[in-house]
Amino acid sequence: MGDQQGFLKHGRELPRRRPVPVRLQDWREVYEPFPIVHIRTQASRCMDCGIPFCNNGCPLGNIIPDWNDLVYRDRWHEAIDRLHATNNFPEFTGRLCPAPCEAACVLGINQDPVTIKQVEVEIIERAWSEGWVKPVHPDRRTGRRIAVVGSGPAGLAAAQQLTRAGHEVTVFERDDRIGGLLRYGIPEFKMEKRFLDRRLAQMEAEGTTFRVNTAVGVEVPADELRRDFDAVVLAGGATVRRDLPVPGRELAGIHQAMEYLPMANRVQEGDLDEPAISAEGKRVIIIGGGDTGADCLGTAHRQGARSVHQFEIMPRPPEARDPSTPWPTWPLVYRTSSAHEEGGERVYAVSTTEFVGDDEGRVVALRGHEVASAVVDGRPGFQRVEGSDFELPCDLVLLAMGFTGAEREGLLDQLGAEVDARGNVARDGNWMTNVEGVFVCGDMGRGQSLIVWAIAEGRACAAATDRWLMGTTELPEPLHPAATALR
Repeated sequence: MGDQQGFLKHGRELPRRRPVPVRLQDWREVYEPFPIVHIRTQASRCMDCGIPFCNNGCPLGNIIPDWNDLVYRDRWHEAIDRLHATNNFPEFTGRLCPAPCEAACVLGINQDPVTIKQVEVEIIERAWSEGWVKPVHPDRRTGRRIAVVGSGPAGLAAAQQLTRAGHEVTVFERDDRIGGLLRYGIPEFKMEKRFLDRRLAQMEAEGTTFRVNTAVGVEVPADELRRDFDAVVLAGGATVRRDLPVPGRELAGIHQAMEYLPMANRVQEGDLDEPAISAEGKRVIIIGGGDTGADCLGTAHRQGARSVHQFEIMPRPPEARDPSTPWPTWPLVYRTSSAHEEGGERVYAVSTTEFVGDDEGRVVALRGHEVASAVVDGRPGFQRVEGSDFELPCDLVLLAMGFTGAEREGLLDQLGAEVDARGNVARDGNWMTNVEGVFVCGDMGRGQSLIVWAIAEGRACAAATDRWLMGTTELPEPLHPAATALR
């Protein structure tokens, strides 16, 4: 490494977040610019650790020590080449990935880990500003046609890799814009959509075709898709939302997070003047303590919510890494996102039992109780804490409890694709479903997961599809053993 003592001389540093009162007035990203000299200093903290566990912590197998060293040496063009070798979209992961690589950083055993994620996003932003990110055209055209169903990160990664392999690739998206959850699930303050749009422009210049407002299985039947294309890649995500079947669920004012978040994004896109579901002036309860819940929290703040409570059934995590998740695994630890910093009350170890409505059928309160971890029927679960019942007034309830698998109706039923016990599309060791020539990747086959896993699976699935069509492939595949274990 360029400075083998950098980790001894410098502490971990991240960009400052804009002041809360300022950033709540707009929807722009929350971070202030980070000076280049600070980035090079942070890159210098990467140790000559012998075995870089960060590589294994990253599902993409990003060669992190290499591009940290290149940034420290001010060799940015080489750094982006090394980064793009394993990651199609570092501007997405650098903003949205929770950074399992940092959790696996050797320095993180007893110090703050290297700021890998921030170095990553600075490399790609430097590359875009310098004009280094250009369309990559194949050396030859194969004449094979491939349909990619779904335009989230898995579908986009698969499509870009297959286009670069010389195939004619068409991406089908049922929404009116390309991007999947990147477009309508991720709020603007976490990733401005201009970063997505410039990457899509590159993909179009490379030859990838995008078809929006096209629900495969409805406008395009499955048999037509298989007739017109030599291979199909399913990347439609895990879109079946987990619901909360308790009394009062039918009341007005109770919505799924993915009904709420897209409307806020459509306002920013200019499609709507005001969202049909807004937190303005309302007492909001968010049920679910994960990233989607935090996205709802930040959105509610910007819409002017009167108050916000975020519920989580799990107990509050510890401040430091718990022994149950030792290094280099992903740690169980209390985390605070930018949205949590902006306000609201986080409530742990509670369960909802009932929604209360008024005479007009609108929700006015939530009833619940505290829970304690317990073994129920031989499995980890929760039991009610006696005497802990409560009632909390509310005007808007947002359900952010995750997803339970892929939608069966329509495309999957028409294809006859098998689904496993977890609700995901089943696949073999070559990423293929039980239907010959139909492959699956991302959340649709893996279940709800991280953006970095989606891109890794998209890349691996593209290589498998190319190999099936051509007999061999020159496409690179993720280096992480779990990402290649299906082969």
